[in-house]
Amino acid sequence: MVSAQIESTLSTYTAGDGQNIALQDWPLPDDVAPRGVVIVVHGLGEHAGRHDALARRLNGWGFATRSYDQYGHGESSGPRGTLPTSTRLLEDLIDIVDSTRLRMAPGTPLILLGHSMGGLVTARFVSLTLRRVQGLVLSSPALDAGLNPLQKLLLGILPRFAPHLTVGNGLDSAFISHDPGIVEAYRRDPLVHDRISPRLGRFIADAGRATLASAPAWKVPTLLMYAGDDRLVNAAGSRAFADKAPREVVTAKCFDGLYHELFHELDAEPVYEVLAQWLDARFPLPARRAPHPR
Repeated sequence: MVSAQIESTLSTYTAGDGQNIALQDWPLPDDVAPRGVVIVVHGLGEHAGRHDALARRLNGWGFATRSYDQYGHGESSGPRGTLPTSTRLLEDLIDIVDSTRLRMAPGTPLILLGHSMGGLVTARFVSLTLRRVQGLVLSSPALDAGLNPLQKLLLGILPRFAPHLTVGNGLDSAFISHDPGIVEAYRRDPLVHDRISPRLGRFIADAGRATLASAPAWKVPTLLMYAGDDRLVNAAGSRAFADKAPREVVTAKCFDGLYHELFHELDAEPVYEVLAQWLDARFPLPARRAPHPR
């Protein structure tokens, strides 16, 4: 465990098209060698800062942590809930991974941790082998959009004619967590929005189907955690992924009775315990050197 932690830092990354991506880093003290670096990718309508408690827990376990506001979210560029291209979220993650690698010591493991839509983005990123990573953690990933026939029809038409039109995303904030304090903070957060465009909706639907199709050939060690009482994404997507993926590669855990934001639940300790055990098994603490004989 790392006893001393330092405050997170905010910075800006400029993408190739000149758009700004807001970054947040939770570094380790200078005298602590990291077990690895974790990049946290947030969900639809939210932002990196909402995952401060998770990042601090990872810090305490010896992992440097970084997150960022995805395009059209938080303090990053772009109209809320829109995408300039269907691949923008993946391209931004490529840039973040590349810039993070430049700051890391050789041989340091890099782990992606994606929540909800961020889980979909990271899973699709891994399925396409856009960059090599040593581990993937999925928290309530949006692998199944749960669309009805009308929604499917609209997503087949609107992205071509009105890709930037935004509507409410339909997510009921009452079901993000059983913790009323978390729900109230979410509702009052000025960086949270409820917008989604046809192009973003189409990305979510298409990327989910493609990721599920790639599950049987999965190769990156993955921890999949999902809520048994999730009312914001369809948990059937996580179950289908777990059923199709190689069990020696993908570890799946369903938390019965929990809502969507597993790390923000009233009793999140069992969730953290599963994450800690998985990380310990794959990214152990560096062995301590024996003291020099005098």
